[in-house]
Amino acid sequence: MPRPRGFTYEAHLNGTVRITHHNHPATTLNGDRAARFLTEVTGGDPQLVMARWTGAYRRGNERTARNHPRNRRRQSPPHSGRG
Repeated sequence: MPRPRGFTYEAHLNGTVRITHHNHPATTLNGDRAARFLTEVTGGDPQLVMARWTGAYRRGNERTARNHPRNRRRQSPPHSGRG
């Protein structure tokens, strides 16, 4: 799975943190959430932390969900090659 990239954040004097992804607004954090984010982003992989806080990351279960019988498309019977 590729690593997240393209995230940036700006911490403002009023305590607000704005996270963008490729220069598009992703989320704005205020108060306690902004403080928790700033603590976490300085201690880990910043791109991964920002992806997690914005919800823009893959959870790793997409393949499992795609292969679930409910989500599989009906497959047509194989052709015999005659005709």
